[in-house]
Order: sequence, then C-alpha cells, then structure tokens
Amino acid sequence: MADKHSAGRLGATRRTFLSASAVTAATVPFLTGAARAAVTGPALVTHHPDPELRHLISQIDPDRIEAIIEKLVSFGTRHTSSSQTDPVRGIGAATAWVFAQMQGFAAASGGNMTVQQQSFVQPVSSRIPVPTTITNVIATLMGTATPARYYVVTGHLDSRVTDVLDFTSDAPGADDDGSGVAVVLELARVFATHQFPGTLVFATVAGEEQGLYGSAHMAAQMAAAGNDVQGMFSNDIVGASHSFDGHPPDPHTLRLFIEGIPTAATASQIALMQLVGGENDGATHQLARFVGEVAPFDLTKMNIRSIWRRDRYLRGSDHISFQQQGYPAARFTEQRENFDHEHQNTQVTDGVQFGDLIEFVDFDYTARVAAVNAAAMWALATNPGTPKGMLIHTTPPGTLSGTNLTTLSWNANPESNIAGYEVVMRATTAADWTSSIAVGNVTSVTLDISKDNVQFGLRAVDTAGRRSPVAFPQVAA
Repeated sequence: MADKHSAGRLGATRRTFLSASAVTAATVPFLTGAARAAVTGPALVTHHPDPELRHLISQIDPDRIEAIIEKLVSFGTRHTSSSQTDPVRGIGAATAWVFAQMQGFAAASGGNMTVQQQSFVQPVSSRIPVPTTITNVIATLMGTATPARYYVVTGHLDSRVTDVLDFTSDAPGADDDGSGVAVVLELARVFATHQFPGTLVFATVAGEEQGLYGSAHMAAQMAAAGNDVQGMFSNDIVGASHSFDGHPPDPHTLRLFIEGIPTAATASQIALMQLVGGENDGATHQLARFVGEVAPFDLTKMNIRSIWRRDRYLRGSDHISFQQQGYPAARFTEQRENFDHEHQNTQVTDGVQFGDLIEFVDFDYTARVAAVNAAAMWALATNPGTPKGMLIHTTPPGTLSGTNLTTLSWNANPESNIAGYEVVMRATTAADWTSSIAVGNVTSVTLDISKDNVQFGLRAVDTAGRRSPVAFPQVAA
C-alpha cells in the first residue's frame, strides 16, 4: 500500500483540484483590477482568543513583576564573571534564587513541569578572561503531543556596566534584562497549572552580554537532542514604556524583530530563495505573522510592531542562537530604548542619571509584554503544529512542461484531531496573508492559480477550528 505521508509522491496521496471558477472574483468582491488578479480566494479566516487564555492573562500580575525585578536588582551585579558562591551578591546568588522560584512553580504543576540548571564551562574569549561556569535555568512544561514539539521563551539573567569586563561594579540590570527575566518567571507561574499538546520551555540564560553563550549552548543542546523547536522568543529590554529622551511615551507598542534571509540558510538555499521571491517567507516570518493574529490589542492591550530585521541595527540577542540552529526565533523589545539606562555605570553626570535602574521600569508595560508572550505561547501550544514537508511542484506529475496550475503537497500532521488544511495566499508585496482556501483533509492540491503571481502557504485546522502557523513551500526536486 502506498505511504500516505509521502507528500513528494503525488500519486500516493489524496489529492484535490480547485479550478479558478471555484475561487475567483465572485468570492473576493473587495478586490478590483490588478489586486483581484493578484490574490484569488476568500478572505483569510482569523483566530479567536480562547476564553481560558483571557483568564490566564488576567492572572499576570504587575506587582509580582515589580517584586521579581526588585529582587534581581538586589543582587548588586549579575555579571557573568561575578561571584558564583556569594550567597547574596552576584550571578550565583541570582541563579539560585531563579531556580528556587521555578521549582516552586513546578510544584503546582502536578508533575508536568520539571526544572534544571544547565551548566557548562565557557572557555576564555575576548569577554571571558578565565574559564567560567555559565548556568541556564530551564523549566519545561511537557506537552501531550507525540512527537513532541517545543516552544521556547527566554530572558537573560546576566547584567553589565560600561566596561563589559567589569564584574565588580553595581550592575542593576533592571530593564536589561531583569524585565525579560520577570516576563519568563511570570509566564512559568501562570502556565504551570495547565497542560497543552505542545511543550513549553521557560528559560533564563546567562552569558548574553559576553556573546550569547548561554543561549547558544541551550539551542545547540536542543538541536543535538533532535528537539522540534517550532517557535522561540527572546524577551530582552522589555520594561520601559517611554525612553526618557524627550519622545512621548508609547506604553502600548512592542517591537518584534524578525530575521529576513534565515540565519542558517546555505548559499544554495539563498539562491533558490531569490529565484522564487521567498526572502520574506522564512519560518520566523510565519511565526511573527501568527503572533500578530493570536495576540491582538483587544486581548493584550499592546500593538505589535513587526520589524523585518534580525535585531536592532548591527546588534543581537539570544534569539539569534536559535536561528543559528535553523529554528524560527524572534526578539521582543520595547518601542524606544534609552541608552543612558543600559550598559552604563550607575552615576549622575551633568545632572543626567545613568544606569539601568528600576525607577525607569514600567511594571504595567512589562505585564502587557508578558500578555503578548502568553497569547503566542498558548496558541502555539494549543493549536496544530506547523505542517511539514510542504512542496510546490513546478511541472505537472509525469510531464516535463511548465504550467500555470499550482500543485502543492505536504505531510499529514500527526495530530489525531486534524479536520483539514487551508492554502493561504497573498500578493507578493503584501506583508500578511490575505486569503485562504479550505482544501479538505488531503495531502496535496492543484489550484488553477499561477504560482508566478502570488505567494502560497499552508496551515492545518483542527476539529475545534484552531489553525496552525503557516508553512511556506520548498521547491520540489
């Protein structure tokens, strides 16, 4: 019997054919002229927040976030090279405290959440003067799906001052990145009593200021274990709703940085991407589009400003470590940074306060950042996983000629509750998917729509109407 999961062998899959008459102008009356010709199909079906998610978000507590950041600041410095043994000052004391907090959350999980300290010795580098133990604290809320799929959220525990090698001066790190750690801890707390198909990983990583060392180790370990990480978010500098530099506050905007050309893409993959116009359709772009759908302002009180750049100009954070392993990963950060309050010694110069002090953190804003993360993680872990093995076929099966038809194929999702799939489309110049066609519970489809004119994607739909992130097709060999 033919293998129904072999999406590349079209004769072995259930197929459907949709002609242009089924999905043309009559179904998209809001488009005219060239726009109608560019995108063919009914309007995109959008996600609707789960009532249980609204309840979970209501539990995110700005007062707890404030208390977490106050505690982190109390360690004086969390520099990666600071004391590992002092019980009250330095990175060691901070790590022990975070570990204890995570263990407390796990105790309420009914055995579903486990916590580990992931330690390794980082060799000498330009920012590590002696071999140094770096420790990540990782809480894993195991999901029920088989095979397991993972969704990761991080904040970095370490802090610094002006001189990146200065590990003795006070480095409060309230915003960079006490705010991100507070988001991770608060998420771990409110999620601990739930369980989802997807596995959620809440991690504080260290060594970020020295070279993303903690996250690089974590991502490499997950890749070596074969973990299917389908989404990762770094929360780095997410605590200030205004920049204190004369610009008006923007307490309801959060930036989301998305890589363009995938960091791990090979030269041949980049060349093919250029041939098909897929520069804006890597897995991280699809992840960000999904976040925009499932974390609307009505739910989170936050506008998400997606920026098609790997990170801020010439800079980086821990999501890059996961991108280097080929995982879809993005960075959340506040709308406008103030550089007087990050990577600075705590001092007053010419009447200006320098230093990453807690007085510049807006705890309500940080709580809204946590809400955005919560909405994304909830939907990712609850909805179907991203379809795999999606291909676009440039010639009809059994022929050598080109065609204006578009044939797509994919692997069946492993979930038992899949109701079917939707092909999504947009004009090549559109930022987001704009239309969709339900194609049934099949593993291939042929559309009478030219692949030259639009971008295609695919998402799985379960029996409750929940939709996966979009998969973007590779070119069939």
